Amino acid sequence: MEILVFATNVEKPRQVNRVKPLLTAVPAINHWNFDLEDCDNVLRIEADGLSPRYIETLLQTAGFKCDELA
Repeated sequence: MEILVFATNVEKPRQVNRVKPLLTAVPAINHWNFDLEDCDNVLRIEADGLSPRYIETLLQTAGFKCDELA
């Protein structure tokens, strides 16, 4: 299992609710959460064999900014 970390522009709980169905539909994701208190509105994902680019694209198609943090 690996942990992927992303900076996003998801700022409000209602925006998290918009993203929730997208993330829960991905079988490779074991757990995810947003830290809306962080200045980067961090999304952390625990997953097995998931490409960071896939997550970036998934959120971008939903209208959100998403960039992997190194």
